[in-house]
Amino acid sequence: MPHCDLILPCRDEGPALVALLPRVPEVFHVIVVDNGSTDDTAGVARRLGAEVVTEAVPGYGSAVHAGVLAATHPYVAFMDGDGSFDPDELLTLLADVESGVADLAVGRRRPVSRRVWPWHARAGNAVIVAWLRRRIDLDAHDIAPMRVCRREALLDLDVRDRRFGYPVELLQKATLAGWRFREHDVTYHPRAEGTRSKVSGSVKGTARTARDFWKVLA
Repeated sequence: MPHCDLILPCRDEGPALVALLPRVPEVFHVIVVDNGSTDDTAGVARRLGAEVVTEAVPGYGSAVHAGVLAATHPYVAFMDGDGSFDPDELLTLLADVESGVADLAVGRRRPVSRRVWPWHARAGNAVIVAWLRRRIDLDAHDIAPMRVCRREALLDLDVRDRRFGYPVELLQKATLAGWRFREHDVTYHPRAEGTRSKVSGSVKGTARTARDFWKVLA
């Protein structure tokens, strides 16, 4: 029986969900948060058995927060819905939190090829993480593209950013609150055909995301 909600913030990820959702392990109850899709994201998700939440306010953080509010299980997991990650790798992260060895288990991207992670996105991520490691002694090397924690603890953390700065604020607040981290390498694949990244798909997208990151850090 599911005992962890898997929240997938989505915008025009219908083609990716077709292959992704059947691969999600049964311990996860999937919540697809449709954040302004113009394709059949919501319809695909419902046909494949996922719960669908509609969030009209645009932004990654808005979608994530809507998913957390809709969740009903004690644990919550997060992953992009674009097909770039293997959902079975969430099981290791969930085990860390369930066993009590970590308050927040996160993934560290290991791309299958250089083309998967464009230089501008990789460089932006490296700068932000290096700043956090030096400034607040962050015990991680990526901005948590996959993560698992307890739902109530996350709500108590009161992460307020509603754009792309959400994961940075989460890592910063969790570190300052004394949360124990556990980081695992996770495989990073190309996005599913028919989808386009809002972050790394262009230099402009990466710059916009970096701006959101620095707003949080400021």
